Amino acid sequence: MSLPVHLVPSLDGAAAGALVRVEGDEAHHAVAVRRMRVGEGLVLTDGRGGVAVGTVEATGKRTLDVRLTSYETVAEPSPALVAVQALAKGDRGERAVEVLTEIGAARIVPWAAERSVAVWKGDRAARSLSRWRATAREAAKQSRRAWHPEVAEPATTADVRGLVAAADVAVVLHEAASGSLTDLEVPATGTVVVVVGPEGGLTDDEVDELVGAGGVAVRLGAEVLRTSTAGVAAAAALLSRTSRWG
Repeated sequence: MSLPVHLVPSLDGAAAGALVRVEGDEAHHAVAVRRMRVGEGLVLTDGRGGVAVGTVEATGKRTLDVRLTSYETVAEPSPALVAVQALAKGDRGERAVEVLTEIGAARIVPWAAERSVAVWKGDRAARSLSRWRATAREAAKQSRRAWHPEVAEPATTADVRGLVAAADVAVVLHEAASGSLTDLEVPATGTVVVVVGPEGGLTDDEVDELVGAGGVAVRLGAEVLRTSTAGVAAAAALLSRTSRWG
């Protein structure tokens, strides 16, 4: 059985034999929810490549002391996958964040596309972004990632155009496109951007703008996927052609 994974703010200076204190909600979850006890093993990560294995040495209401038995720094996966996810209604956006995190996205960018039904403004924007970030954090722990994704601030179409222009490869998912993912050469390093539209799809103007910035409009076969699954399907097809899945 795999050891449980918990997130800590930093593992700088960590080494075998060191004592690391886990505090706050993360410690409460380990002690009160998972009911971890002295002598049990677990994994700690800082989400920036640091991974430590250790055993519980002491517990408190909101503290957990862990004696490390090993520590390693994991290289950041390459190429980096950036997913631009249009805002979606209900919990579909959070579903997309969950699966994109599990498959290895380095960055997830919320995007208010023209046809997005959901609107992020004021307090709702802050709450929604917080939920996306919490979803990514928990999915990263569940999938045992050493590098956790960044969930960026909401982007405008101009921001997305800039991401597409700067990418080594950028794909724009569109059901009416004639291009295919199989026609693309996926780089061994650099950045791969996948742009996913909302429930109503991308407008012609959005597609033209992103293709004009260097993106390639592609279609995922004859089926039209939901916004919560299209991104992960495209990401899987691209990553399967890199050393990340080798």
